[in-house]
Amino acid sequence: MKAAIVHAFDQPPRYGEIHPPQAAPGEVLVRVRAAALSQLVRAQASGKHYSSGKTLPLVPGADGVGLLEDGTRVYFAFPRGPIGAMAEIVAVDARNCTVIPDDIDDITAAAIANPGMSSWAALQERAGFKPGERVLINGAAGASGRLAIQVAKHLGASRVVATARNPAVEAQLRELGADDFICLDQPPQQLTDALRQEIQGRGIEVVLDFLWGQPAACILDAVVSHGGGDCAPRLRLVNIGAIAGATLPLNPGVFRSSGLELLGSGLGSVSNEGLVKVVGQLLQAIKPANLKVEAKAVALSDVEASWQGNTSERIVFTL
Repeated sequence: MKAAIVHAFDQPPRYGEIHPPQAAPGEVLVRVRAAALSQLVRAQASGKHYSSGKTLPLVPGADGVGLLEDGTRVYFAFPRGPIGAMAEIVAVDARNCTVIPDDIDDITAAAIANPGMSSWAALQERAGFKPGERVLINGAAGASGRLAIQVAKHLGASRVVATARNPAVEAQLRELGADDFICLDQPPQQLTDALRQEIQGRGIEVVLDFLWGQPAACILDAVVSHGGGDCAPRLRLVNIGAIAGATLPLNPGVFRSSGLELLGSGLGSVSNEGLVKVVGQLLQAIKPANLKVEAKAVALSDVEASWQGNTSERIVFTL
C-alpha cells in the first residue's frame, strides 16, 4: 500500500510502498481519507518527542479520518505502530475511534481534532474547568491557541486573555473571542507586570500554556504574592507545549507564596481513550460553537515537498 515513510529521523518522509497491517484482536482496520500534519506529528517523525517510535522505517501520523470496513466514517487516533495515520490502511484499537457528524467534512475533522483537543482536554480533563472561570491562553497565535480561545468561550469562560509575540494578530484573536491581549514582545519585567495586573488584578483561574520558556517564567513571577494575610486564590497552569523552550528557572517560593498548581496535558496525562472521547465532543461542537480552523488539503504523494512548509494553515494530507 502507499504511505509516507520515515527512513531517517533527520529527513522528511518519502512517499512509497509498505506492507499493510493486519488487525489484531480488539482492533479495526481503517481506510484512511485524511491525516493532519501537526507539531506533534513532526516531533514524533523527527525522533524528538517522548512518544516517538525508535525503529525505522515507520509511517508518521497520530490521527486521521477514514472508513471502517462497514463504511462508517470515523475519526481515529493512535494507530498501531509502525504504521501511523499517513498510510492507506491503518490498524487501530476499536476504542480509539469515534463517529464523525455527517455535516463535518473530512478536511475540517482531520485539521481541527489535534489542536482543538489540546485545549479541550487541558480544560476539562486536567484543570477541572468550571463555567464562569477566567482563562489566560499563553501563545494564542497558532492553530491550537486560536482554537483554545474558541473552546474556552464555548465551555463557558467568562473572560479569555490571549498572549502572542506579534501584536499584529491582536485584532484576529479578539475576533475569535479574546477579551484582552498581552503582547509577549516586551522586556521581561514589563511583561511580568502586565501579566500580574491580569492574574492578580482582574483575576485568572486557569492558564493554558503552549509556550513554556521565558513567557511561562514571566507568568510564574507574576503569580507571586507577598503575603497580605489572605490565602492566595487557586490558579491552575496547564502546560501543553514548549515552543519557546524546554526549560525555565523554577523558584520554589512561587508555590509557597501563591495558589499555583502546575499541571500538564498530553499523551500519558490523559488516556488515549479519554483523548478520543474529547475529540468526539469537539466534533459535535464545531457547528454549534462555530469553531474555525484554517486548513489546506495536500495529496499525500506530495508529503516530502510539503513537510517543512511554514504556513498558518494546517496541512491535511489526503488519500
